[in-house]
Amino acid sequence: MMISTRGRYALRVLADLAEHEGEGYIPMKEIASRQAISLKYLEQIVPVLCKNGFLEGVHGRGGGYRLVKPPENCRIGDVLRLTEGDLAPVACLECGATPCERAGSCRTYPMWTEFYQLVNDYFDGKTIADILKKH
Repeated sequence: MMISTRGRYALRVLADLAEHEGEGYIPMKEIASRQAISLKYLEQIVPVLCKNGFLEGVHGRGGGYRLVKPPENCRIGDVLRLTEGDLAPVACLECGATPCERAGSCRTYPMWTEFYQLVNDYFDGKTIADILKKH
């Protein structure tokens, strides 16, 4: 499993906004500049975060983006599943996958299932607030 720039950048955007939480709405240009992320790429990520209840935006003068919920309620697992899709390490565990006919006899299936659970538990146990604590 590899987390793409989309997932990593979404986390950086949320962490940036959490860090500047008391400053009102933050223009996307500022976030892009501070995080060294292209504005064009942010324009693809931010709407997804807005549509799914992580951010809200205001257009026009004084506009920008801010967190909707407190950083301690923004689970990393939710953000990654939103931006990456399923965090399944193998195709047979992906959400909506056709059940594998070998699952009952596959020697590796239990290992992949356990790993998948560990990944989800780990990321669901971390929040944007936890990211901020480390620095």
